[in-house]
Amino acid sequence: MSAVITDDKIPNNVDLSGDKRLQRALEAWQPKFIEWWKEMGPEGWMAKDIYLRTAVSVETDGWAHFDYVKMPDYRWGIFLEPKVEGRVHGFGDFAGQPVWDEIPGEFRNSLRRLVVTQGDTEPASVEQQRALGGTAPSLYDLRNLFQVNVEEGRHLWAMVYLLHTYFGRDGRDEAEELLQRRSGDADKPRILGAFNEPTSHWLSFFMFTMFTDRDGKYQLAALAESGFDPLARTCRFMLTEEAHHMFVGESGVQRVCKRAAELMKTGDVRAQGGVDLPTIQKYLNLWYTLSLDLFGGEVSSNAADAFASGLKGRYKEDRYAEHKLIGSTFAMDVLRDGKVVHEDVPMRTALNEVLRTEYIKDCQRGVDRWNKTLQLEGCDFQMKLPSHKFHRQIGMWSTLKFSPEGEMITSEEWAKRSGDWLPTEADEQFVKSLMTPVYEPGKMASWIAPPIKGLNGLPEKFEYVRID
Repeated sequence: MSAVITDDKIPNNVDLSGDKRLQRALEAWQPKFIEWWKEMGPEGWMAKDIYLRTAVSVETDGWAHFDYVKMPDYRWGIFLEPKVEGRVHGFGDFAGQPVWDEIPGEFRNSLRRLVVTQGDTEPASVEQQRALGGTAPSLYDLRNLFQVNVEEGRHLWAMVYLLHTYFGRDGRDEAEELLQRRSGDADKPRILGAFNEPTSHWLSFFMFTMFTDRDGKYQLAALAESGFDPLARTCRFMLTEEAHHMFVGESGVQRVCKRAAELMKTGDVRAQGGVDLPTIQKYLNLWYTLSLDLFGGEVSSNAADAFASGLKGRYKEDRYAEHKLIGSTFAMDVLRDGKVVHEDVPMRTALNEVLRTEYIKDCQRGVDRWNKTLQLEGCDFQMKLPSHKFHRQIGMWSTLKFSPEGEMITSEEWAKRSGDWLPTEADEQFVKSLMTPVYEPGKMASWIAPPIKGLNGLPEKFEYVRID
């Protein structure tokens, strides 16, 4: 397999033209995708020239090309990292055996569920963010939004390729369904809860790309360990693109915090057109906890089965010494008779929590960087990750109420205090009131600091999006 993308109707490095039946099927799906993009993609921006990067190679030192492009003309396609000859299963019951290029029949349904669930998140986030272009705080941020959007569209292509290639008629039907569901729709919602939440302003967008896209990093990294080799190779390349999405979120929130700290020196932050730090903390609490739910239940037989069958590993599986996890345990908090206890849980059934724990450490590193920015501005306010038990909708902690510090509280106390911890309707309306678009090159909205440097070595006043 070549590292270079071929110049076909559907850009790819999988020799698509060598499988005419598959090529025809994907070329029949392509116009449906474009129709979905025009209907549910960025609203009002389809005819504009956007300075975007496009994959031209899967090699890490030169995979992307930057230029102006209209989004419906973006070169979406199918990019897998080259096959590693002699690769073997790195974990589970098949550890040490050759990886699969075709799906064993007994794991077909489980693997299809993994692919469909991952695939469903990609168009969902585009739908959630489709109106944000109308309130962009700068052309730099507007361009970053669209880069995230087109790459989520390409990640949809990655999963659709697997569905069409390896799952027959069922896969083709699932690929159609990925274009039929809609984020937040009462009748046909997206599969995972966080992807049905409204992303109604840029603070939520930055929190989404910080926390929810970071969940995507860990899910993709676990799938990149898969013994089903085409899935592993697909996800390894997707991780290359995912890094930019997390950068957009982490640096975006950092800039909002910096601006708040600057405004604090001269008076009330809100009165000066900024987002105050306690409100930023509320949105952190919301999106972080929504993203924690995406890892699933704390104790999960599905996670155990996926590991045992070699379909989904741990984050950076090769860091571990033991890869079968027979008899291994993981120490964690669990709920027993309405009380929180710390105990050892069989490792295979605790794998969702193992992955979530790695995610939490990564999120904390990002929050630490935000706090360093606040400290440099002379501000003693510190952003904090709430307890992993707080505001959970999935798993054992969803059955009770906890404070951000992890203290179990009554439903009455939750009703009384939750507005101190999570955004209220008044908070939402205030943040929305700040969302006035700024489309002049080099200029920024009042509530966000400029980036440290431009994109791709470009000057501060570069016209990232051609408005006229």
